[in-house]
Amino acid sequence: MKLRSFGLKAWPVVGVALVQAILLLAHWFIYRTVVVFFAPLSQEVILALRISFLVLAFSFIVAALLSFRHSNPLVTLAYRIAAVWLGFLNYFFFAACLSWLAWIAVLLAFQEKYPHHHRDLVAGVFFIPAFLAGVYGLLNALWIRTRRVTIQLPYLPPSWNKRTALLISDLHLGSVNGPRFSRRIVSMAARLRPDIVFIPGDFFDGAKTDPDMLAAPFRELSPPLGTYFVSGNHDEYGNLPLYTEALTRAGIRVLSNERVTVDGLHIVGVPYGGTSNVALRNLLESLQLSRAEPCILLSHVPSRLPVVEQTGVSLQLSGHTHAGQIFPFTWFVRRAFGRFTYGLQRFGSMQIYTSSGAGTWGPPMRVGTHSEIVLLKFE
Repeated sequence: MKLRSFGLKAWPVVGVALVQAILLLAHWFIYRTVVVFFAPLSQEVILALRISFLVLAFSFIVAALLSFRHSNPLVTLAYRIAAVWLGFLNYFFFAACLSWLAWIAVLLAFQEKYPHHHRDLVAGVFFIPAFLAGVYGLLNALWIRTRRVTIQLPYLPPSWNKRTALLISDLHLGSVNGPRFSRRIVSMAARLRPDIVFIPGDFFDGAKTDPDMLAAPFRELSPPLGTYFVSGNHDEYGNLPLYTEALTRAGIRVLSNERVTVDGLHIVGVPYGGTSNVALRNLLESLQLSRAEPCILLSHVPSRLPVVEQTGVSLQLSGHTHAGQIFPFTWFVRRAFGRFTYGLQRFGSMQIYTSSGAGTWGPPMRVGTHSEIVLLKFE
């Protein structure tokens, strides 16, 4: 029992150490590529590069850990810089890999006929597009689309026909997305005039912050049928009770393993943590859901679908995946969640919509995906 308890306490440290080791190796590899391909460099420049890459290698982990313990402008600035650099690092790493592969190909093709002092041109072919990809990702993440989707639910109460629900997922309010971002989302939502609002998790990023300040703009969003929230993993990384109180003060109904009925439509909220497949099945079965009475489940992650479908849920609304957020992680996320990574899908008699989210985590970038809020129209 003691060994198990020690393991539970140790795994976050091991995880952080592993991520830090990977970041160190990636920074060293890019540093070596720059020094080799852009040679000759003066000793002063090489020393400056060594110091810069060493600091940058530790920047994100240190800034992230500080953001969980402290809330001040200096920590916020450090985190934002580190997060932006993390996004560029992703593309610079692939640029470095391609530079070496291209140079090997050049040597094999031209051998001694190709002058070595043109290696900087080979690297530039890859590093310039990598930089532009990062810039595009920063700008693309700022463009929040409004997606409109029609949902046809069997046995829909007549009063719900043509009504609209706004799905807002993964705001990640904290060190990067602050009060201004929160006000912007509320402004967009107000213009759509939804009848009801659903927020399936990650309202907060988990960092130490003022949750009342971040949630306050939502007081101005007063849909006729209310706003409903379930916690996501990042909400639970932080001070969830404090977050929950702030959301409640902002007029948002927090659902935790419970069901509410809104004008004949059942809405069930299941938080991210602490619910196994067996516990989830028992919970949903205890609610005595019926396929003749439509039910919407708010659940942060698009998972455990067989359990949910078998207990009579009509529609599950989720987020979490960010659709992969930035390439090439879009491939990995698609591998994990398959067709449920993004959009409206069907699983047996149930439908599921997974949103790519309004905000971002880590690098405030989107490449190959987009930020969104989703207006659902019921029929």
